[in-house]
Amino acid sequence: MDTVAAGVTQLRIQRFVNVYFVETGTPGEWVLIDTGLPGSAKTIIAAADKLFYPGSHPEAILLTHGHLDHLGSAKELADHWKVPVIAHPLELPYLTGKAQYPPRDPTVGGSLAFMSRFFPAQLPNLAERVQALNANDPSTPHLMSWRWLHVPGHAPGQLAFFREADRTLIGGDAFATVHHDSVPAILLGRPKISRAGTPFNYDWEASHRSVQLLADLEPKAIGCGHGPVIAGPEAAAGLRALADNYPVPAHGRYVPEAARTDASGVEHLPPAPADKLPVQAAAIGAGILLAGAAWFFTGGRRRGRQQPRPPRSKRP
Repeated sequence: MDTVAAGVTQLRIQRFVNVYFVETGTPGEWVLIDTGLPGSAKTIIAAADKLFYPGSHPEAILLTHGHLDHLGSAKELADHWKVPVIAHPLELPYLTGKAQYPPRDPTVGGSLAFMSRFFPAQLPNLAERVQALNANDPSTPHLMSWRWLHVPGHAPGQLAFFREADRTLIGGDAFATVHHDSVPAILLGRPKISRAGTPFNYDWEASHRSVQLLADLEPKAIGCGHGPVIAGPEAAAGLRALADNYPVPAHGRYVPEAARTDASGVEHLPPAPADKLPVQAAAIGAGILLAGAAWFFTGGRRRGRQQPRPPRSKRP
């Protein structure tokens, strides 16, 4: 576990995604921001017991957004602790099984995009636990010294959380503090403020505006959904550099045209570009099968039919 700022602790789950324990200001009270991948509940509970006291539980679980690596253990934790899960109203269709997020874009480039082809799409249904954030009240439930900001582009109702007193920012996946296009870089965890979630960003203009909004806060300490804590002058400077030179990919499904969403889910999707990898994989697989069949019906089969020759008799 790493300290982001006073009363804010980052826990890294499976070297890939972060969750945050944030103290409310009342002794012994705290909230959990995000819940990591499915199967992370025991790790998070053990960390909470160590950080606070055995049997400790949060006042609520806050979600920056509902993608599987942030939502994954929310239902199990909410049931265990018997607490609500709170999210932006625009996330509710996806959290309650009424809609699916805009499809990931594996053609956008990078190793994360390549791996995204194999990520599961099914999400846990939180209909019995989730509550909508009051979209007209910028204060954060249970965290009166914090305000939330709506930062869409990666998810329709994505949130970031900011504490003005010490300029601490929890940025969700509006950006990352690691080179997020690269799976090896994520696993190594080298600090680098960069764009986040490239294959999942469905609106690149909105993603850029969200980064600009957060850069204007000039944070002194940053924790994001992916990557290590970054604090000090490099936090604000790195985020400003990203905002001023935001790298939109050269190609991809949502680069020329964004997906459109509303309170019910996805309203419009641009056409999907051809994904050559499945075709190539099928061709490689077919080639292997054909080669195996050829071996069986020619050389392999003939060798199997050959009988050993009787030994030559010796001349007297």
